[in-house]
Amino acid sequence: MTAHQTNPVTFVLIFRIPTEGVEDFRAYEEAVLPLLPEFNGRLERRLRNPDGTVEMHIVSYASDADRQNYRNDPRRAAQAWLLEKSSAKLELLPMANVS
Repeated sequence: MTAHQTNPVTFVLIFRIPTEGVEDFRAYEEAVLPLLPEFNGRLERRLRNPDGTVEMHIVSYASDADRQNYRNDPRRAAQAWLLEKSSAKLELLPMANVS
């Protein structure tokens, strides 16, 4: 493997959002999810329960470095207050494909 090759990474993110935080959580997502492609990221699947208090994302990146660059992007950081205001609790699970 050469130095410029990468290993794709996949994560499942589970968000638990208090009812009063759903609107702020959705505003946060509307601001940050469109940034994913700029960092070789892809929202593979997005699921939500009927009242919007639980949401699950399957997200993949071309590399962990791409994921870190997304997380460190100042545009994303500028919206962090919405996520905090939503009081969403996040569970982040690194995953791998199973054949």
